[in-house]
Amino acid sequence: MTDHDGARNPDRYPDYDVMSKQFSPSWNEVTRKVVHARLAVPREPRFFNPREWETLQAVCARIMPQPATGAIIPLPAYVDAKIIEKHEDGYRYASLPHQGEAWQRGLAALDQEAADSHGARYYLLTPEQQDALLQRMQDGKLECSAWQGMPCKPFFEHRVIADITHAYYAHPIAWNEIGFGGPASPRGYVRMGLDRRDPWEAAEAHPGEEARARRENKRVG
Repeated sequence: MTDHDGARNPDRYPDYDVMSKQFSPSWNEVTRKVVHARLAVPREPRFFNPREWETLQAVCARIMPQPATGAIIPLPAYVDAKIIEKHEDGYRYASLPHQGEAWQRGLAALDQEAADSHGARYYLLTPEQQDALLQRMQDGKLECSAWQGMPCKPFFEHRVIADITHAYYAHPIAWNEIGFGGPASPRGYVRMGLDRRDPWEAAEAHPGEEARARRENKRVG
């Protein structure tokens, strides 16, 4: 989980590492291949050009802030991979073009909006200026010609927010933060009721129970 300055909460599921499950009964070969493929996504863009990539990196950093040091989730690379590998949503809003075109048009428009408002491209603005433009996008108040008729509000809701947050929670780092055990194949989950968990699921560190959670999470597999 992240707050506005990108500080995660690693103590919610202390000493839990979902990758420790990879050779346990929790994951089969198909699951391992899927997760390893996600970890091997190229970090350099294959769909976006260098200019678009700079803007996309800045947008991802504001939507899902991450720590300045340590392991990070390569959000721009995941967005890029979704497009280049043609992982479609299975539907498309009539007001938006296909996902690749929508992203290219939206990033170009965001740069133009930044230039019109502040005389610089989006990635060169202060975090506060970047957030203000994103807020205006969310409110449907950006209307420069670079949008080419694409409304900014649905672009924000269905591309910016959806693609970036989905990318974040598709990565094992995020799974560690929320105590998720990864794809439930082949073991699956049995105890589905509220406040119940299977022995191979992560233990949350409730106040006063941190040591117990740490012990349990060291042997989760």
